[in-house]
Amino acid sequence: MCGIAAVYGAGGESSEARRMLERVTHRGPDESGSVEVAGNWLGHRRLSIVDVAGGRQPLVTETESGRLYLVGNGEVYNHEALRRTLADAGFRTDSDNEVALHVVARRGAEAVSELRGMFAFVIAGEDGTFLAARDPVGIKPLYWARRGGEVRFASEIHAFDPEWRPLVEAFPPGHLWTPDGTPEGSLRRFDFAVPRDPKRLHRFDGPSEPGAPIPKEMLDLVRRKLVQTVEGQMMGDVPVGVFLSGGLDSTLVAAIAQEWYRKARPGERLKTFAVGLEGSPDLEAAREAAEFLGTEHHERLYTAEEALEAVPKVVRAIESFDPSLVRSAVPNYLLAEFTSRHVKVVLTGEGADEIFAGYEYLREFTTEEDLHAELVRTVEGLHNLNLQRCDRVTMAHGLEARVPFLELEMIELGLALPAGWKLAGEGQMEKRLLRLAFEGWLPDSLLWRVKSQFGDGSGAAGVLKRRMEESVSESEFRELRHEVAPPLRTREEAAYYRIFAEHLRDVPAGRTVGRFATA
Repeated sequence: MCGIAAVYGAGGESSEARRMLERVTHRGPDESGSVEVAGNWLGHRRLSIVDVAGGRQPLVTETESGRLYLVGNGEVYNHEALRRTLADAGFRTDSDNEVALHVVARRGAEAVSELRGMFAFVIAGEDGTFLAARDPVGIKPLYWARRGGEVRFASEIHAFDPEWRPLVEAFPPGHLWTPDGTPEGSLRRFDFAVPRDPKRLHRFDGPSEPGAPIPKEMLDLVRRKLVQTVEGQMMGDVPVGVFLSGGLDSTLVAAIAQEWYRKARPGERLKTFAVGLEGSPDLEAAREAAEFLGTEHHERLYTAEEALEAVPKVVRAIESFDPSLVRSAVPNYLLAEFTSRHVKVVLTGEGADEIFAGYEYLREFTTEEDLHAELVRTVEGLHNLNLQRCDRVTMAHGLEARVPFLELEMIELGLALPAGWKLAGEGQMEKRLLRLAFEGWLPDSLLWRVKSQFGDGSGAAGVLKRRMEESVSESEFRELRHEVAPPLRTREEAAYYRIFAEHLRDVPAGRTVGRFATA
């Protein structure tokens, strides 16, 4: 996992480009690399997860038109399968990112659609070739700013110099950009971006009424796919841990990962990590889950004052002021800080609610089409909400977070299932499909645990909401609320926005900050 910065059309390396890279050092504290090529510049900060020689960037390959370079952030999970299709490519390393470089070098820009994983990368060549791309869900961050013929890219907003920040936008997930000899260049969607048409996805016949019986073969299919996905994300030369809240999603991920350790690395145990105020429900449930699974469990107790003291650092790290996001980010930030002392990679349960209809409000959607449209909307909105929090709080401490539920094939499977199998009926619990698919893997107290939001379950939400609201008077709120559009909704949100504005005052929040429907 890494931080990247790149500049197209500036005439080569500059002090501005170097500053951009230095500002994302926390994303890759182990080493750095850069290259100037054909008047463009690529820079990389590295978090060492694979062997030192294999992970160093920029990566390079020879083509008929000259050398081609790549800087990338993320993981290509199907790199081994793709490598077998490029047998004569002359690989120099075992890096999964080098596979992405060769795929583009051999098959062209549109071949980015063959990659499965979480990634943001930029490629530049001696012949003037230039390409930027971001994974379909936006698991890995990428921002860009355009002025005249110059285009700048970076992993985080604050990497851009102040005079460029008013121009910064989120690079859209599932898209690639090439200059194409025009002032604006060509921004286009991948073939495999999140499908919007439910008819395209309905490979399975089934009822739309909530609570309908689910065939055993469907439960088996979902279980096999999640097991396959989690196991595929155990890649790397360093131990992989799990953020364990004790909720259904993270506990299932931990159960699968622990079983992988038992088979692939006998004698080793999965490391799990939990955080919360003393007596918080997440801590209790995580302890129960860890004891049942037999993991090497670690937990971080924090106080209300520590949570409040972390708020400015968290707002600056996640580059957002949405109240729900900040409340959940604070315990995540403290957890990531603690976890980074033990491992460099963690798996999380992010995304299960979006693809398996885990939110209670989804019961209101009565037709197949409406439910599908809402699930697609929530998945497409993850990149600047939950996934932004997940990436930033971990990378702030040089820790990589992976999200098995949001691998593309897992999303496609979840969206393809009929509404009646995903939605709970009267007296049933949300995500019953996942629960039924893993019967026997966990005790009922964990398998059927009632859902709680991470900020609530860890004990942070109430403390933050009350104290941050008290820090902004009604008159201050009236002065601040119209500085952004749509306006700030609560005094708590204004408190977070005030911190955000001190850090990134000239950044257009409407183009960079996602906000939940309710504060």
